[in-house]
Amino acid sequence: MIKFLLRLFARVFFRFRAYNTGALTAPGPILLLPNHVSWLDWLFLGVCLDDDWKFVTSRETAQTSWLHRKIMINRRTFPIEVTSPYAVKRMAEYLEKGGRLVLFPEGRLSHTGNLMKLFDGTGFLIFKTRAKVITAHLRGALRVPFSPHSGWRRLFTPVSAHFSDLITPPHPGDVSTSEARGLLTAWLRDQMIRQQFEVEMNHGPAHVLDAVVETGRRRPGFVVLRDATSQALTYRRLLVGVELLAEQWRQLLRADAPRSGVLLPNVNATPVTLLSLWAAGHTPAILNFSTGTPVMLQCCALAGVRQIITSRLFLQKAKIQPQPLLDAGIELIYLDDVRAQISGASRFTALLRSFITRHQSLIRRPRNASTGNDTAVILFTSGSEGVPKGVELTHRNLLANLRQMLASLDLQDTDRFFNAMPLFHSFGVMAGFVAPLVRGIFCFLYPSPLHYRIVPTLVYDLNCTIMFGTPTFLNGYARKAHPYDFRSVRILIAGAEKLLDATFQTYARKFGIRVLEGYGATECSPVVCINSLLEPRVGAVGKFLPGMEWRLEPMEGVPEGGRLFVRGPNVMKGYLNPDANAKFLSLGGWYDTGDIVRVDKDGYAYILGRLKRFAKISGEMVSLTAIEDALAGAFPQFGLRCQLAVVAVPDEDKGERLIAVTNEPKLQLEDLRAVIKGKGFSNLCVPRELRAVREIPKLGTGKTNHRELITQLQAAETTDP
Repeated sequence: MIKFLLRLFARVFFRFRAYNTGALTAPGPILLLPNHVSWLDWLFLGVCLDDDWKFVTSRETAQTSWLHRKIMINRRTFPIEVTSPYAVKRMAEYLEKGGRLVLFPEGRLSHTGNLMKLFDGTGFLIFKTRAKVITAHLRGALRVPFSPHSGWRRLFTPVSAHFSDLITPPHPGDVSTSEARGLLTAWLRDQMIRQQFEVEMNHGPAHVLDAVVETGRRRPGFVVLRDATSQALTYRRLLVGVELLAEQWRQLLRADAPRSGVLLPNVNATPVTLLSLWAAGHTPAILNFSTGTPVMLQCCALAGVRQIITSRLFLQKAKIQPQPLLDAGIELIYLDDVRAQISGASRFTALLRSFITRHQSLIRRPRNASTGNDTAVILFTSGSEGVPKGVELTHRNLLANLRQMLASLDLQDTDRFFNAMPLFHSFGVMAGFVAPLVRGIFCFLYPSPLHYRIVPTLVYDLNCTIMFGTPTFLNGYARKAHPYDFRSVRILIAGAEKLLDATFQTYARKFGIRVLEGYGATECSPVVCINSLLEPRVGAVGKFLPGMEWRLEPMEGVPEGGRLFVRGPNVMKGYLNPDANAKFLSLGGWYDTGDIVRVDKDGYAYILGRLKRFAKISGEMVSLTAIEDALAGAFPQFGLRCQLAVVAVPDEDKGERLIAVTNEPKLQLEDLRAVIKGKGFSNLCVPRELRAVREIPKLGTGKTNHRELITQLQAAETTDP
């Protein structure tokens, strides 16, 4: 009778649902291992379990009050003294007799709403008893009023319990007990992270716009966006703006050209435009304005773009001449004009409807609206090694990558994003648009990552806690920032290029921040691997995200690691370029990263360099990236501004020869030779020439533009007398 009443209470107040409860009928010994985010977790689990299941509880905590004693010490609990060395022995004895225990492996309530560290006592228990395991994910439980985290909560929030199948843990083999408990604890964490990701993929919205609307309905008054104009957007204002713009696009955009170009900077209008295009049934193709007009025209032709949404003020400030675009037959639609066409009555009506409908979606997508498997956005690769490729990312790709990161990173409701990465870059789209809007976290958009003095000041003024960028940009901020500017930053992520040890050490010593390196590609939405606060490893780019498969193919002349191929729900739909797309499709869903990677026994990946950045000298493969890494930071007397790049050019005698290029004119070739030899590299790795240039060319993302650098060197050779 009591269980019936508790089940009714959970169903009425939390719309409670349970999935795969059949796994709970298996005989012991079994450990049920759930996440722990609220004081009501015992209720959501208990209504699904038979009476012989027992909850492991702390006898010390039970003594704090009468209520604690009643809840934590009864016939359904297994009280232990957590400080006693015999606690695990008692649990092991109970399991060995065929018992079934519910144990929260975190050992405490989560104060972040995410999975915190797991105590290795659970791994030891699994190792000693060989008990079977069922993991559980309580979805939505962090929003109930009885959760200890600092984020938002609400009454009648929906909660569901998701149970895994019965799992037989791997046996560590002939290892010490200490090593075995560590290995099994790491295995369990990977299982729980993967389960969280899979649950969110199966039960969350399939379309990015729907996901944003779902979050916005829960927090309509929350300020989620702000830009350099100091304009703040709540979810209500955001969604009203999306609906109003979508109505305009239905009238202005061509039905025979469903792909529309977007040429806008990092301002609030850009996310609103992207969301409104989805609402109107159009696919945005975001143009990289840093590449110049000729490349943008190539991208428009590739994507079939015949209309571009932009701003007169932006074109003026970015010094982009509109005439070449107009001459190519492309229509420019100016947001300035579109906004002026929206009447005050329309604005008032939409705002009034947002208050009246409350829990209903403001966005009226057409009946034939795109699904999660349709293209959400078209991005263009940087073109550092050739003509840019058009990458089609679906809504499912973007949401999968977000959910992979949310399962791996410790994001909280109180976090504040700072995004200066342009939204034409996949890193900027994900971390500066999709992640904050879907997750419900404040984000500040800044139009340029190159303002090295302004960005640290804004991070300080806005109390931002999450920041990301390329190592090139991070170096620039480090040179200009005061040691106190990044006092509020708790997660700093570097990606898009190799994180140098000098950069890592600068942030650790000057600002007291550990830089977390990640790895990704536009084709993967973009994140493939990432370090986390819980599992960091210096020098590695982190572990592969949950739900991703990977394999390494050996390469001739490369002694360690191999060519990395990845597959997963975040990997793109395909390329717009016919030849590149045919090659991608022939791999059966696998994406060839073109990177040489090593993966250690713990699953951490190390990037050794791009395959195209290997030179073949006298029959031996030489990594240009490894040489650049060896030279980076080796000359502190010139400061962080000193940059070096290494390129390979054809050579009649040895196949290829190396040329080093620097922006520091005082640097000498002998200095480079001494560093390279001192770090154990062979003579083949020593550049034969050193050339000084005023500035090493960069892409809009901050990466070295090696293709342009080689072009400049070749041009200089032809002009030399």
